Amino acid sequence: MNQPPLLEALTTRRLVCDGAMGTQLMLAGLESGACGEAWNLTHPDRVLAIQRRYADAGADCIITNTFGGSRIMLRRHGHEAELAALNAAAVRITREAFGGRPGYVLGDIGPLGALLEPYGELSEAEARAALEEQAVALVQAGADALIIETQTGLEELGLAIDAARAAKAPCIIASLAYDLSLDGTFYKTMMGISPEQAAEFVAERGAHIVALNCGTGMDMKGAAMVGRLYREACGLPVMVQPNAGLPVLENLKAVYKQLPADMAKDVPEVLDIGVGIIGSCCGSTPDHTRAIRQVVDGFNRSH
Repeated sequence: MNQPPLLEALTTRRLVCDGAMGTQLMLAGLESGACGEAWNLTHPDRVLAIQRRYADAGADCIITNTFGGSRIMLRRHGHEAELAALNAAAVRITREAFGGRPGYVLGDIGPLGALLEPYGELSEAEARAALEEQAVALVQAGADALIIETQTGLEELGLAIDAARAAKAPCIIASLAYDLSLDGTFYKTMMGISPEQAAEFVAERGAHIVALNCGTGMDMKGAAMVGRLYREACGLPVMVQPNAGLPVLENLKAVYKQLPADMAKDVPEVLDIGVGIIGSCCGSTPDHTRAIRQVVDGFNRSH
């Protein structure tokens, strides 16, 4: 199957990425706190069914089920020994979800879940080794790009970009999670990083796409706000994956209730500032992807 590299595709059209994975896995029967990545080996049919629904909804890019696929995260669940197999299976399943159609497999590298020294126990050498190991596993399995996501500090993000470069990833996406300020006027990461700082850092470190996902108060309107700052601060393509609106608390759980049509209403604003890839994060479903797809198709046809 011939398709241009991801960065080349972005020069001709805007792309759609998939939505939430964790909530979909739970709906498919994953117990809270269990290792969703292990399902790539134990329940590949269930992972494939979720990703196929995103592909059928029109996703051009689908993120692998490897958010917690590093040695450090897998160790907590006793799956460290299966690291290479888990990551390779994830790439294979995601590719299969496209059903022979063109589509981009984004190999997911999530946070290591531990603080780096001197703030925490994790040494830089250990972090680097873990990130490189997962990056190599995903690239060797044939991922079209690596997405380093839900990052809040520049230290780990920098190590992860270095790891992706060392693994010779064909495309590197660096995605940060931003929280909305109490007065609702600006976004920063939990570690106090501004979108402008992040964009400059990501460009200098050698990633190819600067992105955002998740975070407290990150909806499609917020994605437009941060996306604009990204575009002003660097020349890289931009990707956004906001949550399905702002959550409400029900039974002590954050529940996202934004309807697909309501999320799609703010997509034109994101497209107008030049964002290249639009997906969604917490609380979103294949129906949200389908709604985003319709808006993006209209935009691509008219430009």
